[in-house]
Amino acid sequence: MAPPQRTVRVVIQGRVQGVWYRGWAVATARALGLRGWVRNRRDGSVEAVFSGLASDVEAMLSHCHQGPPAAKVEAVTAETWSGPAGPDFRQLPGE
Repeated sequence: MAPPQRTVRVVIQGRVQGVWYRGWAVATARALGLRGWVRNRRDGSVEAVFSGLASDVEAMLSHCHQGPPAAKVEAVTAETWSGPAGPDFRQLPGE
């Protein structure tokens, strides 16, 4: 039986723009073997979709609460996502 898969859309709030959060997210998600994307939002938050093994997605969500050293994460909100995740993990232009 195949291990369980999970796809989530996440919004990270706090001081998360201008602190290399997106670059950190790309490196961390790729290291975990996840698919999806990350981008800045107009409201100052960062939005991401993480897709892969449920245990790896959970690990990424845990990492998102800390982020890179210069970030100050105030909230991480995750919801199940049924949209496309893509073939790899990439940074998208801001919305």
